[in-house]
Amino acid sequence: MWGIIRQKVGAGGFPVPILEQSLPRLRPAVSAWRRYSSAAKEMTVRDALNSALDEEMSADPKVFLMGEEVGEYQGAYKISKGLLEKYGPDRVLDTPITEAGFAGIGVGAAYYGLRPIVEFMTFNFSMQAIDHIINSAAKSNYMSAGQINVPIVFRGPNGAAAGVGAQHSQCYAAWFGACPGLKVLAPYSSEDARGLLKAAIRDPDPVVFLENELLYGESFPISAEALDSSFCLPIGKAKIEREGKDVTITAFSKMVGYALKAAEILAKEGISAERFVTKQVINLRSIRPLDTATINASVRKTNRLVTVEEGFPQHGVGAEICTSVIEESFIYLDAPVERIAGADVPMPYAANLERMAVPQVEDIVCAVKRACYRSVPMTATA
Repeated sequence: MWGIIRQKVGAGGFPVPILEQSLPRLRPAVSAWRRYSSAAKEMTVRDALNSALDEEMSADPKVFLMGEEVGEYQGAYKISKGLLEKYGPDRVLDTPITEAGFAGIGVGAAYYGLRPIVEFMTFNFSMQAIDHIINSAAKSNYMSAGQINVPIVFRGPNGAAAGVGAQHSQCYAAWFGACPGLKVLAPYSSEDARGLLKAAIRDPDPVVFLENELLYGESFPISAEALDSSFCLPIGKAKIEREGKDVTITAFSKMVGYALKAAEILAKEGISAERFVTKQVINLRSIRPLDTATINASVRKTNRLVTVEEGFPQHGVGAEICTSVIEESFIYLDAPVERIAGADVPMPYAANLERMAVPQVEDIVCAVKRACYRSVPMTATA
């Protein structure tokens, strides 16, 4: 990385060889909008992320990775396995335990036209770097009247894992989703992970890429098209994971899988569900920008809405979705919207209490039944 910066500063611009190597990245945007359905094989989310990093680093010498243990240890979750050996220590940088420091270095490198990928071992640690993310990265394009682009990706595991307590279990989708200037993505499947990470790295603006630790080892079908190096998913576009006519369920990240399981249970009882995953169930995939058009189109068909997220309920992603539907599709609703979210408390450490603090499949099933008037109303619990 430092060698590239020296070349940049010394010559007043990027060397011709680097620019020539970057030209192949100008690929047709239309490929991002294809629909992929034929599954050729299965791939874990971990391998999908690793392959996306590898391909983008190979395609563009300006892309580099930095963070704690991303090099010699090959990543705390092995997402960067093999990259140090392939690309060397100038492009895969192990950093000290100082998020504010290396996030700031990454933003500065992006100012110079490089494309840093900053890995946080957990997004809870991004709080140490939030000034650089919000004030240095997100606002610079606007404050410079469009003269400064900040092509940087902040990525790492987000949300609750298991038994890591209140300080390591927060979901930051709503936190960063509230900030103009940022794009916020939350993949669910392997195809999401590959396509969205590639889109994030190629994007000219700062992207917060929220992964989920518990999904890294999960395998998903992936099509031959999604394995092509040119594959890229559009930012800001949700995916309908399952068609339905009775109720719309929106979710992102791990909660997409929960919503799909709930839909299977409900289908056996005669209630079909259409949801969007972000990743995102509608897989939302993108938290900011949010695909409100797809959400509202679905609600106008199903006339009911259940939102699912594992973050805090107040000022959450679900609250924003509900507001959009109230503003744009209120007359289509046949029932009050239902919002499923994490408990409004710091995450408990005890396993039994932790389970009560995050949404479960049965919570989604009950919410859908309430929306369809097929169960007793939700009662207060002691």
